[in-house]
Amino acid sequence: MDERHLIARVLAGDPAAERELYEAHVDRVYRLAFRMTGDDAQAQDCTQDTFVRVFDRLKEFRGEAALSTWIYTVATSVVLNSLRTVKRIRGREMPEEAAANLGHLPRRAEPDLKRRLRDAIEGLPAKLRMVFVMHDVEGYTHDEIGGALGVPVGTSKAQLFRARARLREALADFAGEWAV
Repeated sequence: MDERHLIARVLAGDPAAERELYEAHVDRVYRLAFRMTGDDAQAQDCTQDTFVRVFDRLKEFRGEAALSTWIYTVATSVVLNSLRTVKRIRGREMPEEAAANLGHLPRRAEPDLKRRLRDAIEGLPAKLRMVFVMHDVEGYTHDEIGGALGVPVGTSKAQLFRARARLREALADFAGEWAV
């Protein structure tokens, strides 16, 4: 169906059109949110908040980019705001057990590459993680990423390069295991 016609139907209050727009984009929005947050509940909240904003602001969509790009731009904003909120809240918390051993935390060897990779990705700054997840995990092009994040294509490429470099550094101790 034509995007403009679908948008016109949604703006006219057609619930079937709203459902159609939602169904067409919900899976990709959720996957993006989940990969960025690593938490199902937070990803569901971000997905819901994204579509609340999309339907609330659809009249502002100018059609300069694809509707999907605009929706992912909204999703990106929602996810980054959610991550900042969670980081601020978690930054104030500390378990009692950790407080008892401050300054004496032993370094544990972590042989599980999958877990270390997930932790390394989660440890990236939000913008680098967003570009890495969108490009290398979800398969977005740099043009789509640039449109969604409001950055030039070159910035998207540079952030992906920096994200990969940080991941290589964080997982350097595994490099020998993969050499032939």
